[in-house]
Amino acid sequence: MKSYRSTKYHNRKTTVDGITFDSRKEAIRYRELMLLMRAGEITALERQKKYILIPKQKSKSGKVIERECAYIADFVYKTKDGAVIVEDTKGVRTKEYIIKRKLMLWRHGIRITEV
Repeated sequence: MKSYRSTKYHNRKTTVDGITFDSRKEAIRYRELMLLMRAGEITALERQKKYILIPKQKSKSGKVIERECAYIADFVYKTKDGAVIVEDTKGVRTKEYIIKRKLMLWRHGIRITEV
């Protein structure tokens, strides 16, 4: 595991298996999920999956006047019983994150699992 310099919330970019993660905590969780996948406990592990919360807004002429608002999940996977888990490795719960978490539940009916 290779660490880089700190970010705004004192996270250190960390590389595991050639993948750079935003924090050491996220990299450790990735390793745990990979072990669970090898053991057959979870399947279909995805990283950085994007969910559109509010689509881009265009004027009548077609010009984009507001960009889309999206949530990007750290991890998405299926459990043995077929449940889809959307997971976020959290250190700091920012106001922006809390709003996006609420929009995920309202728009997609998905409750984010925080680790």
